[in-house]
Amino acid sequence: MVALTQTRLREYWLLLRLDKPIGILLLMWPTLWGLWMAAEGPPTGYVLFVFVAGVVLMRSAGCAINDYADQDFDRHVERTQHRPLTAGRITSREAVGLAVVLSLVALLITLPLGWATIAMSVPAAFLAGSYPFTKRFFPMPQAYLGLAFGFGIPMAFVAIQGEVPAQAWWVLLANLFWTIAYDTEYAMVDKPDDLKIGIKTSAITLGRFDVLGVMACYGLFLALWAMVGFSLGFKPVFWLFWCVALALVGYHYTLIRNRERALCFKAFLHNNWVGAALFTGLFLNYC
Repeated sequence: MVALTQTRLREYWLLLRLDKPIGILLLMWPTLWGLWMAAEGPPTGYVLFVFVAGVVLMRSAGCAINDYADQDFDRHVERTQHRPLTAGRITSREAVGLAVVLSLVALLITLPLGWATIAMSVPAAFLAGSYPFTKRFFPMPQAYLGLAFGFGIPMAFVAIQGEVPAQAWWVLLANLFWTIAYDTEYAMVDKPDDLKIGIKTSAITLGRFDVLGVMACYGLFLALWAMVGFSLGFKPVFWLFWCVALALVGYHYTLIRNRERALCFKAFLHNNWVGAALFTGLFLNYC
């Protein structure tokens, strides 16, 4: 019985991608951007706890729903065919049940932040839960994912300031372009399989302009951050790390320009450092 329980827990761990924290990190950085900008420095301990825990919970719930929605597709993709749900090691009911439980826990820890924050969590949860289904009809689901991954930014401002200023929406838009860039790199890895099974991705929609599209989105992402930085009078230390992010983006071009699948995946993973660079700039700016 103990061995069976440990095996089941391991399958849940794999279903929720807790063995692959890159998704949590790519969702965490925009949330931390929003928190530090809204508080103009470190937020209070409980607010920070709620948002960090919420990132982990909702990303895990999103993975469970994603695998539930894509299980028929995943069987035909080399990288995903051995996932627990796709391979039949857990059931669809278990995956949906886990997603519901994790979402409820995320809601419960949000309650002390007030009804305005709770109200903002509703569209955030809807975006996260509906994203997997957009691959069936929307030619660029990565843009939809950008909204889902960036909604912690306006939520942070509501939780701390009680309102969402214009700069928060610009940062959300910047995050949307960043998400399109890095998730297109990710989609370039699966492009041959995705073409066979007929799902929609930005890598397929952009076609031979996929590399150009990625770099254009990176450019818009950094340009929007520059606009926000100038409007808020950020200190030189922020611009130093903005330049670090720019250099990292240039490195990504060298990885993806030949469309080698392993290097495209490496570029996707490397986006963690882009998000970290901008957060470090914000952190030091508000010290």
